[in-house]
Amino acid sequence: MEMMKRISLELRHRSPSEVQELVLDNCRTSDGKMEGITAEFSNLELLSLINVGLTSVAGIPKLDKLKKLELSDNRISGGLEVLAEQLVNLTHLNLSGNKFKDISTLEPLKKLPQLKSLDLFNCEVTNLADYREPIFKLLPQLTYLDGYDIDDCEASDSDGEGDGVEDDDEEEGESEEEEDDDEDVAAEDDDDDDSCDDDDDEVNGDVDSEDDDDEEDEEDNDEGSSPVKGEKRKRDAEDEEEDEDDD
Repeated sequence: MEMMKRISLELRHRSPSEVQELVLDNCRTSDGKMEGITAEFSNLELLSLINVGLTSVAGIPKLDKLKKLELSDNRISGGLEVLAEQLVNLTHLNLSGNKFKDISTLEPLKKLPQLKSLDLFNCEVTNLADYREPIFKLLPQLTYLDGYDIDDCEASDSDGEGDGVEDDDEEEGESEEEEDDDEDVAAEDDDDDDSCDDDDDEVNGDVDSEDDDDEEDEEDNDEGSSPVKGEKRKRDAEDEEEDEDDD
């Protein structure tokens, strides 16, 4: 019932065909089977059913666009044929913490041609000696098993979750933004330098103007004092002539 309630909440404001990701983790099922998930979720790309008490995947509908299925921490031990029939484009499957004991129980996954990543952490099958090699041989389409490829190289984040194209685009976008920021900073520095030069020119211009004014004032003073001195000498000469006449 918990799973049904969660699905009802998810569908309050949209239809099943509008849902691309459905996370129902920890919503316990009543009988160990899927509830409320129908073919109406036609555009579903991610379905997460972690720790919901599943014992079987028999109730999963046909979901052609589903790429990632999370089934960890349940009690599934077999019956994977239905996945090969209903989820033809599945690329990532997490079966960690389930009850798979034999490699043969994984054989139906051969019919999933797009399957790229398979997780079996904490499943009994991983206790078998060298279990990785026979699984890679059984499922040649696999790139990663429990997060590592056949050469024990760890999967990157982009390989683990998608094709990495989107990440590359984001990195290129970030690089372009950084270049634009650098250009803006350089332009601001140039503007600051020009502003400083203009300020210096204005200051120098003001100083030169003041010097010119001072020189003009000095010239005016000199011109103004010359007639005064001339008149004084003229008066002195006239005074001497008057004294001679008196004698």
